[in-house]
Amino acid sequence: MIGRIAGVILHRARDQVLIDVRGVGYIIHVSERTAAGLPPVGQAAALYTELLVREDLLQLFGFPTMLEKEWHRLLTSVQGVGAKVSLAILGTLGPEGLGRAIALGDWASVRKANGVGPKLAQRVVLELKDKAPSVMALGGALTVDAGDVAAGGGADAPGIEPGASAAASAGGSMPPAEARPASDGAQAGQAMADALSALTNLGYGPSEAAGAVAEAQAREPGAAMATLIRAALRLLAPKD
Repeated sequence: MIGRIAGVILHRARDQVLIDVRGVGYIIHVSERTAAGLPPVGQAAALYTELLVREDLLQLFGFPTMLEKEWHRLLTSVQGVGAKVSLAILGTLGPEGLGRAIALGDWASVRKANGVGPKLAQRVVLELKDKAPSVMALGGALTVDAGDVAAGGGADAPGIEPGASAAASAGGSMPPAEARPASDGAQAGQAMADALSALTNLGYGPSEAAGAVAEAQAREPGAAMATLIRAALRLLAPKD
């Protein structure tokens, strides 16, 4: 199993990227969102990967974070959702948006992805409603960016000399992981995961807690964990 690839970008397209790893080029299929976030040709990049094996085909699918890869694996467990449909959903919503949509039963948002009809969108929401909270709760721990790992260099990074950063190997510059601010999506995922964990520790069921946190975050996308918890508790409070 190929779980991660790091090397220099040789070619970029809307839905795939060609990465050179010590003279071997790997074609990796990605979502349009992921493709847009990759560095230019000639610079280093790293992606977590999922290998699809068929009788007559081997395909690699790439993800910028472990969280997105985990969502991909969950999505493709739904009948009718293949790897490319999963990429379309993730490219449209992102991992945090997908978590909110499933928790809120918002199949119309899932329907916006290319190739997803209303019946399939409803099936995704229905089948994953009870499974999604476990991934949402791990969101903070799984938002490790493969590019951050590549920036650290090391002998275990394919195509990168020990002690050298991925960017240096490509002739570009990339600040160390700790110097780069976390993305808004990663911060939102961390806040959602922490709030969800706190609510389940208080005794709320995973599904109802996930729904309340998702609704609270939809109302205030940039809210910190404490704000999300307070808002979710108000939503979960018994109504007169």
